[in-house]
Amino acid sequence: MSPTGFYSFKFKESLAGEALKKGLVSPLKVYQTRLELLKLKVLADYDELVCLPSLKIDKHWYQIETAKKVIKQLGGRAMLADEVGLGKTIEAGIIIKEYFIRKQIKSLLVITPATLVSQWQEELETKFGLSTITTEQRECSPEQFWNNNSLIVASINTAKHKRHKELVSSRAWDLVVVDEAHHLKNRRTQNWKLINAIKKRFILLLTATPVQNNLIELYNLLTLLKPGLLKTESDFKKKYVGSRDGRQAQNPQELRELMREVMIRNTRSCVDVKLPKRFATTITVIPDSAEQSIYSLLNYYIRKISLVKGIDRLSRNNLLMRAGSSPTALESSLSRIRGKIEEQLAKQERDKDKAQENLEAVDLDPEAKIEAEKDYLLMKELSNSLAQFSETIKSLQRFGKAEKLIELLKENRQKTLIFINNRDTHNYLSSYLTKAQIAHVSFLGQMSLQAKDEAVEKFREEVNVMLASETGGEGRNLQFANTIINYDLPWNPMKIEQRIGRLHRIGQTQDVFIFNFCNRGSIEEYLLKILHDKINMFELVVGEIEMILGYMGENFDFSETIVDLWLKNSESIDLDKAFSNLGTQLLEAKYTYQKVHDYDEKLFGDDLEV
Repeated sequence: MSPTGFYSFKFKESLAGEALKKGLVSPLKVYQTRLELLKLKVLADYDELVCLPSLKIDKHWYQIETAKKVIKQLGGRAMLADEVGLGKTIEAGIIIKEYFIRKQIKSLLVITPATLVSQWQEELETKFGLSTITTEQRECSPEQFWNNNSLIVASINTAKHKRHKELVSSRAWDLVVVDEAHHLKNRRTQNWKLINAIKKRFILLLTATPVQNNLIELYNLLTLLKPGLLKTESDFKKKYVGSRDGRQAQNPQELRELMREVMIRNTRSCVDVKLPKRFATTITVIPDSAEQSIYSLLNYYIRKISLVKGIDRLSRNNLLMRAGSSPTALESSLSRIRGKIEEQLAKQERDKDKAQENLEAVDLDPEAKIEAEKDYLLMKELSNSLAQFSETIKSLQRFGKAEKLIELLKENRQKTLIFINNRDTHNYLSSYLTKAQIAHVSFLGQMSLQAKDEAVEKFREEVNVMLASETGGEGRNLQFANTIINYDLPWNPMKIEQRIGRLHRIGQTQDVFIFNFCNRGSIEEYLLKILHDKINMFELVVGEIEMILGYMGENFDFSETIVDLWLKNSESIDLDKAFSNLGTQLLEAKYTYQKVHDYDEKLFGDDLEV
């Protein structure tokens, strides 16, 4: 707001005050005028952020100061390079929301690895009240998608694809946010060229490891933010690179002064973040013979189902995941699979009938005919077998995991958050806890806001147990609890970490205890052997597992990898070998991350904090 405009408004306020004294206007009108003036005074600078009251997050002082600095001093073009676990995503979200509220931006493009697309969409919606569309949800042509949507979260692989790249870069964006920006370290890659080609007024690059191999990577990143800041690559090398491998800096103080113009790096030491300890325990349940028989049969059928055309991977994976959850969840998922198989059978039978009626129909070639008949017979066999299998599951008298849970809850009197993956298991466990006379509340995504508030309050004041779905406690202060039970274990390590972060976060005063349940011989047992025993995931800082997985390759998908290993290896000796190899790869990725972290810590120190 210009000084002339401000004083003009001030004059109008004084006139309104005089009019009030004379009875010419109502007190309400004067109040509204003064309220509007207050808002304009705040908007006149960035000493205060107007978005803060609308955010559903735990806000920390350094995150707010970072947002202010980016907007006020760095002109909305910055690298957020905080150490892992300090909330770069929160800082970016605050900046995005502030710009939207001040009406300084109308369009937003978030570019991120494919594995983080849905997480970004969820956090922008739940924490910052911003509804986006993702490249995973695209149902129209690329032209319509990129031209008709203003708030997009995109996979970098999709955005740089030849069908999309020109569309992404041909329009002007108000704000572009790039997560895991270290993937832009090389100017010769399509990743770097895409971000460089995009027209953007503001840009945020997010990475905990700006430099992974040499200082030229830093030059490449900062050139995206402020072209010309470091002059040419030749000039940069001559002035700031002090070794042939490009890892040693010369004139480091001058380089850091330049970096201050575009980069903020908060460290745990400078913001004084201290968290209590956390302790993780794996509880391996030994199924009885009936349960073991069901699990063995299920794995046989799952390998058969994976051969059936028309059964998508998600349905198959859900069936495998629910096997260790509860009998009701397994039977429910099995029924849906059977329904899909029966639909396929009915379609094939209709096609056969039509072919017989149409005398002019051209026969399929013999090989295709044989394949179609094999598919038909396989589906027929599975349909009959799964019907009998469902009855066996319904007759299951006991479920070891549920019994073990009751034992643990009776021993542990702490405030305990129990995570389950689906509604069927929630209903099953809620009934089981009630029978065992264990008081509890539920926190589910589909509950109303009032019901969620009441559940949290009851958990705080009256009962020691809360059954929570995957979104349980999102945006809520639950640090009064200190125990997490992963009754159902997600196959994505980052989801496990998000659960832990509900309790093990700033504001927690007690040590946090994590109990991970699995059945012996299950896919979850193999998963925990890797995460717990091999790379000590539960001792890592929140956010570090994401960094480690980033060193497994751009297209690495943890969940799909472990399912593929499970389906390809039916014997325990083969499973042990396959998962051990995966664990070794993860361990190597962990060592690589640690080396890079140590290098960046040495390079930047605590000189770039807010």
